[in-house]
Amino acid sequence: MSNENLFAALRAAFPSDLSAVAIETDNHLHYRWGDLERGTAMLANLLESLALPAQSRIAVQVEKSVEAAMLYLATLRAGHVFLPLNTAYQKAEIEYFVGNAEPAVVVCTPKNFGWVSKIAFKCGTRNVFTLGDDRTGSLLERAAHCSDVHAVVERREDDLAAILYTSGTTGRSKGAMLTHGNLLSNAQVLKDYWGWQPGDVLIHALPIFHVHGLFVALHGALLNGSKMIWLGKFDPKTVIEAMPRATVFMGVPTLYVRLLAEPTLDREAVRNMRLFIAGSAPLLVETFREWQERTGHTILERYGMSETAMLTSNPYRAEAGERRGGTVGFPLPGVGLRVRDDAGQAVATGEIGGIEVRGPNVFKGYWRMPEKTKDEFTADGWFRTGDVGKIDERGYVTIVGRSKDLIISGGYNVYPAEIEGYINDMPGVAESAVVGVPHPDFGEVGVAVVIAKPGTQVDGDKIVGVLKSQLANFKIPKRCFVVDELPRNAMGKVQKNLLREQHKGLFDLP
Repeated sequence: MSNENLFAALRAAFPSDLSAVAIETDNHLHYRWGDLERGTAMLANLLESLALPAQSRIAVQVEKSVEAAMLYLATLRAGHVFLPLNTAYQKAEIEYFVGNAEPAVVVCTPKNFGWVSKIAFKCGTRNVFTLGDDRTGSLLERAAHCSDVHAVVERREDDLAAILYTSGTTGRSKGAMLTHGNLLSNAQVLKDYWGWQPGDVLIHALPIFHVHGLFVALHGALLNGSKMIWLGKFDPKTVIEAMPRATVFMGVPTLYVRLLAEPTLDREAVRNMRLFIAGSAPLLVETFREWQERTGHTILERYGMSETAMLTSNPYRAEAGERRGGTVGFPLPGVGLRVRDDAGQAVATGEIGGIEVRGPNVFKGYWRMPEKTKDEFTADGWFRTGDVGKIDERGYVTIVGRSKDLIISGGYNVYPAEIEGYINDMPGVAESAVVGVPHPDFGEVGVAVVIAKPGTQVDGDKIVGVLKSQLANFKIPKRCFVVDELPRNAMGKVQKNLLREQHKGLFDLP
């Protein structure tokens, strides 16, 4: 029986000429396919030398680098479970993730070793390494002594490959368990659906701690044996300069807005590009249209989640239909998608309801949360996404909102309940409400509205300042208002829709 380890499939897609360049970085480094083979083998052998329990969690919070990507691939190769953590996460967040996942290995940036190692050791993690984005750190020092030959560990398609934490609306993060089969099936479908072809070159300008950059972009290029132009950080000028040597670009809407702000973006700059893909947040129709006018290309918008990888996509091939702004296209081959009302009944075509999905890409459940997993699936096995949308008569899916007040800011998920929990713990705060409002750059940002306890005074700017020391920057509300009371319905529930309406023009362009 064949090895169903995801790495085995990715490795099989490497070109026969391992001396060809696989990755070219923005600081003029060139990694050959043979370097990826040997580097992942050495890191996998390092993990094996630690005598870890089978399918141990490997938690990683490091800056983007090719070596960080190799560590992900090596974790798969060694049969363990990769746990990527956003580089913006602070102490309280890391304490929760490490405590909940109980990783056998933690890898962090050299500058964070002091505080991260204390958390890790306290939680029982025995192995803590460092990895810098400049090829420094104890991880590479140790791996340098390991063999560069390694047999890929046997795994079944139902074995865990990764756990991605996605904050819950109650403020408690949930670890979505993704299997080798989940990730490989999705990558194979996208390879065909997006028309990956020989000679494609991907501009990789996304972070590698979430689905978009780590799975959709990285797997796509590797499974096609395609070269990547690897950018440590997104810079619009650098991206535009790279476009004549590339064919595919993936980005969140914020990146497209920033590219459009560059006067050098024109049809000549994109003359060799084949495909522009957008996701992780809603793409404004204005951005969609302006991109068409400036470049002659039509952005392909798609929809996915941490729990499912990609679910829908606008068509790549013209014969399958047009790419329609404001929609996320059709369910991908093999993906079932339906829209249901609150009673679980099908809604009519064009009517709005909760989106439910099923397919080989849908995750195994939430880490150590069997009851939560059970709650999120219907009796007949469909996953409730928590997103609200509709399907038109042609089959195009449109996402119209999120049932759980989720804010998507710059492509990152922000859950108001988590932010409110931190604000409500601050001295003098009686209650808070965080809502998302439109923003010209980030798509959406949070705004906090706070009530002070009787006889006390609180300062909105100081609340934001305290939050900056506790939470990742993308979660911080852009503004904080102190008011006498919050709007409520007859049952006493805060009417967030009224708060959103009140502040929706806060960041309008002049």
